[in-house]
Amino acid sequence: MRLRSDIFVAALIRRAEVEGAVAMLRRRGAAEAGAVFIKLDRLDGRAAVYGPAPQSEAMPEGVDRLFSKVHKGDWVEPAEAEARLKREIMFDPDLWFIEIEDRDGRVFVELAA
Repeated sequence: MRLRSDIFVAALIRRAEVEGAVAMLRRRGAAEAGAVFIKLDRLDGRAAVYGPAPQSEAMPEGVDRLFSKVHKGDWVEPAEAEARLKREIMFDPDLWFIEIEDRDGRVFVELAA
């Protein structure tokens, strides 16, 4: 059984903050099953956007959700990340949007290979 989105998001924000990053909820989505998107801002002009990994990915033991970057390349401009998230919200208004600010580039979720 999959963890509810609201519980997953609360745990993610707590985990990031415990590790010394700044994490904030920018948009509340559907409590039970809203998709979760993360904007990672390195505070140096580089950002990345992560969303749900394709369903074809095998889920490792003990992992509730897998994420992958939703853009090509390692990093994008923060404004480009914001534009991408606006497009995602137009497509799915029930999504969750978390922003993490971390100079080390840690996203605190499991990434698909």
